[in-house]
Amino acid sequence: MNATHRLVRLVRRPAGLPTPDDFTLAHAPIPRPQAGQVLVRNTHFLVFPGLRTLIGGETRDVPLPPLHPGDALFGPAIGEVVDGPLKKGQLVLHLQGWREYATPAVTECRPADGHLPDAVDHLAQGSAAYGALTRLADVHEGDTVFVTGAAGAVGTMAGQIARLLGAARVVGSTGSPDKAERLERELGYDAIVLRGAAPLDGQLAKAAPEGIDVVLDTVGGEQLTAAVHVANRGARFALVGALDGQLSPDRAGGSAPTVLDTYRLLTRGVTIAGYSGLGHPDVEQEWEARFGDWLRAGDIRFPYTPVRGMERAPGALPQLIAGRSFGASIVEL
Repeated sequence: MNATHRLVRLVRRPAGLPTPDDFTLAHAPIPRPQAGQVLVRNTHFLVFPGLRTLIGGETRDVPLPPLHPGDALFGPAIGEVVDGPLKKGQLVLHLQGWREYATPAVTECRPADGHLPDAVDHLAQGSAAYGALTRLADVHEGDTVFVTGAAGAVGTMAGQIARLLGAARVVGSTGSPDKAERLERELGYDAIVLRGAAPLDGQLAKAAPEGIDVVLDTVGGEQLTAAVHVANRGARFALVGALDGQLSPDRAGGSAPTVLDTYRLLTRGVTIAGYSGLGHPDVEQEWEARFGDWLRAGDIRFPYTPVRGMERAPGALPQLIAGRSFGASIVEL
């Protein structure tokens, strides 16, 4: 009888936001690597909100396949090579998370040892923030930067990156007073606006009295609407996420409508662009080198919320969507 391992499967397409009952912890034979594949024993994998779109079925323009009932979930993972053409014991980054053993192709693996102080650092979601802030928004010395969704996987990195790139004032948004306090105390945010506490444009005008020069937007919705009202002339908006739509119970994760004042965009010369890593293939290597240097110098932190044990994995995405994580959410096996 073959040895088995555990993996998380989608049970059904959720009606609204996913719940733990929409997923199951299944057992399957440990896979055998085929030609060109390696067998990897996973140690960590990332819980990312984009899964909401993949299980919702609205995957137009998304470079990842949809997930159907019965499919195993997938996503960024770190693991140790057990068998195959790569060196046994080598740590690699790949996209077959949500399972204990995986068989990615050698060409789909990237070494995860030695480049950063800790292998789990490879799961930090800083590459998109770094790319957007250097390729699209072009942060200048003295800029005021606003990061939406500041307590999320991207937002917790983005505020720190903006500061290291020269921002004089960094403002973020979140929906939790506890997270707001942590963002200021632990990650150096100068001010936080609280979603749902008061009109956002008024809060933002008070938090950034001299206006906003750069917006790193992971959310969209009313937060993006408010940011336009406080934008300075020539402000640069970089969009890296659409959580307002992805995490809405009334949508399937593939749309995120937002109301923007186009008059203000025109009269203030504001630019808005969406960031995709596929369009900037040089960013990943540059980010990894700078991230490693910043980590070793103690200039940046990688905050994440651990989910300990495979048995807790089926509830990890619903917990993330419910806002129970600070920084990235990572399952530790």
